[in-house]
Amino acid sequence: MAKTIMIVDDSSSVRQVIGITLRGAGYEVLEGCDGKDALTKLDGRKVHLIISDVNMPNMDGISFVKQVKQLANYKFTPVIMLTTESAEEKKREGQAAGAKAWVVKPFKPDVLLNAVQKLILP
Repeated sequence: MAKTIMIVDDSSSVRQVIGITLRGAGYEVLEGCDGKDALTKLDGRKVHLIISDVNMPNMDGISFVKQVKQLANYKFTPVIMLTTESAEEKKREGQAAGAKAWVVKPFKPDVLLNAVQKLILP
């Protein structure tokens, strides 16, 4: 059975590019247009990994990760932050919230897939 990855980004073109990359590698993909939207889609189904942007309207990526880590079903779901932010302070904030990896946009598909393969839940 294919593993499910959630993409959370306010840019539909970014979600599309990541989606194509992940589906091409055999993953199922769920999408959220911001943190609030994504939280409504975490309805108990198994999500093996979350890829989230940092800067989004309604709920930013760091707040989203903090919320996800409060949910029993998703407490251990690995999160990759995919963002234009490269400041160390933001990275530390992301790690403190529970993010496992930080990939800076623009990303190379193989770099993203490599991070996914290392972190995805069994």
